Amino acid sequence: MKWEEVVAIATELPEVGESTSYGTPALKVAGKLMGRLRTDSDGSFALKTSDKEALVANDDPAYFTTPHYDGYNYILINLELADADEMAELIDDAWHIAAPAKVRAQRNA
Repeated sequence: MKWEEVVAIATELPEVGESTSYGTPALKVAGKLMGRLRTDSDGSFALKTSDKEALVANDDPAYFTTPHYDGYNYILINLELADADEMAELIDDAWHIAAPAKVRAQRNA
C-alpha cells in the first residue's frame, strides 16, 4: 500500500482529515491523532490499535513495534507489506479509539 491509499480509506470515515504530527503526514479525526507516517529510517506508519499484542504476535512482517512505542497503543506498519482489507479494518479501529464520543455517536445514528 501507499500513503495515498491509506488516506483514501481513512478519509471516508466521519471527520477524518490529513494533518501533521511531529512534522510528518498524519491522519486525525476531529483533531485527534489516529496515526502518522514516520519518516524515520524504517518509514513505517504508526497507527492506534486495540490489537497491538495480537498483531505483533502473529509474525506478519507488515506489523512490528519498537521500544519507543512500548506502553503505547500504536502498531507500526510497513505499508509495502500491508494488506488493503486488513488496513481498512485497522483504520476503522483507530477511528473508534481516537474519535470523540460525539463523533462516534453521529456515525452510529
